[in-house]
Formats: sequence, C-alpha cells, structure tokens
Amino acid sequence: MGDADITLRHIARRFPDDLACVFVPEHRSVEVLGWIDTQVTKLERRLDKALRLRIGAELRVLHVEFCFALRDDVPDQMFEYLGFLFSALRREAPGAPVPPIESVAVVLSGRRRRLPATGKRRTSWRGRRFSGTHFRVDAVYQRTMAELRARGSVFWLVFAPLTRDATAAAMREVVAEISARAATVEERIELYTALLVMAAIDPWGHNLRKELVMLMEDRETEKKLLRTIPIIEEMLAEAEQEGAQEAAQAGAQKAIAELLGRLFARRVGRQPTAEEERSILERAEAIGPGEVEDALLDLDTDALVRWLAEPIRR
Repeated sequence: MGDADITLRHIARRFPDDLACVFVPEHRSVEVLGWIDTQVTKLERRLDKALRLRIGAELRVLHVEFCFALRDDVPDQMFEYLGFLFSALRREAPGAPVPPIESVAVVLSGRRRRLPATGKRRTSWRGRRFSGTHFRVDAVYQRTMAELRARGSVFWLVFAPLTRDATAAAMREVVAEISARAATVEERIELYTALLVMAAIDPWGHNLRKELVMLMEDRETEKKLLRTIPIIEEMLAEAEQEGAQEAAQAGAQKAIAELLGRLFARRVGRQPTAEEERSILERAEAIGPGEVEDALLDLDTDALVRWLAEPIRR
C-alpha cells in the first residue's frame, strides 16, 4: 500500500490506546501493554502491527492491518500473519497458553456497496465444518464524519477525508481540532501528514487534498511541515527493512518534492522547473533539509534561482 501503509503504521505507534479502544468491547477497561516484538520479526517484520492488551484481568492481542482495499488476497494475508504471530507468541513463552488474538482489517477504499463486518479464510475442505480464521472488517471509508468523531481521538480524525460525507468545511474543523488537541508540534505535524496522505486516496472523489494544503499554507505552517522530512525518512528506513524500498522511496520523494516545491512557488511566484525540483531534492539529500529550508525562506528570488543552478557543495 506504499506510503499510506507506512504513514499509518508510523502514526499508530503514537496512539496505541486510541487504536485499541475502538475494537475492545464496550464498558471494558483496557490497558495497552505494548507492541509485540519478538525474534520472529526476522521472518515477518510486520509484527509491530500487533498490540498486547490486558482487558479486565485477561491478556489479549490485537492485530491490525491497514488495507487499501479488501482485495481477494487480504484473507490470505490475514491468515498468514496470524500464523507468524501465533508462532511468535509460542516462542516467546514456551508452555504458556497463547493469548486470544483479534484481527482487524482497516479498509481505506473500495466498492460503494457496504462491505461485510467480518472476513474469513477457510482452510478446511468444502462441505466440512469450517476451520481457518475470521477477522473483523472496519471499512473506515464507509463511515461518516460523526462516526469518526464518536471514536473520540485525533488519531481517527486523520481518516476524515475518506468518509462518505467529507466536505471542505468539515476539513477546516478537522485541521483546527488537530491543531488544538495535538500534544506537541511534532505530533501535530505527523497528524497533518497522515491527513494529507489519506486525502490523496480519495475513495469518494471529494478532491479535498488541495483544500487541506491551503489550510496549512501560511509561512509558519510551511516551516513546520518541512520538519516532516525527517519523519518521512524514518518511515523510509522502516520500509527498507521490509523489502519495500522502491515503493517507499517513491512515496517519500513525492512528499518531499511537494512540500519543498510548494514553498518555492510561494517565494518565486511560479512552480519549479523539473531541473529546479531535482536540484531541491538533491540538496535536501546532500546537505540536509534544514539548510534547504533556510535558503527557500531567506534568499530573495534571484539569489534562490541562482543557488539552485549552482553545483552542490557537499
């Protein structure tokens, strides 16, 4: 799923309690004990999508997969992951019972007709009693704004552009709410970044990404959004470990080019040429995004154009 999967997995690690509470039975107390990290990650590196919980007095595990769509291969992936996870938990505590595991597929786009609430992967022969696995389906793109707000967390607000009734006015409220409720500047930037990535998916054709960009396009916000470059680079490093380097690098470069290119356009009054865009990206990689940011903000128009045309001083 490319940069969307990387972005969501990254931001989910900031909000494990908010992720878990939605899938826990109502009126049950839940304590998040942490993300599962075992030796099996050498074989299956997505184990950071599994949370260890204590619900009441019982230990449980929540496994969440973010899916671009409920494709035919999703049940296979859920079943395969469950096998890795079960094996990991057995190796972690030999002889101890494996905690109950709940699997959830959070679906970001797909058909207009309502998706089923559960999916399954049958392994038994047809005509015999079912064996295999069931998993929950949370078609977040088929939710309404009110349903997302009812989940009570800014984490779930990043999915607002996916909802059936998303509007430009609603996005203004979401951006304002994220700005007010984010605990730190870094957290706010990460939430904004996820919001933009979700808007790019656009399952209902709302075309709200430009509206969101405009909401964030004052000078101070631009400077803060540029700080997302190290975050994107961190996501890229995670993706490289999973063998998804090419897709993740394309997503990261696209995000960096968009952020820096937009700031260039504000200073110069036009979009950067292909050569200027390439120079911006190469300089960000060679000398660091901070120095590129300073040049884009501080140099006058002519000096900035000349600077981009000069050889890079490493």
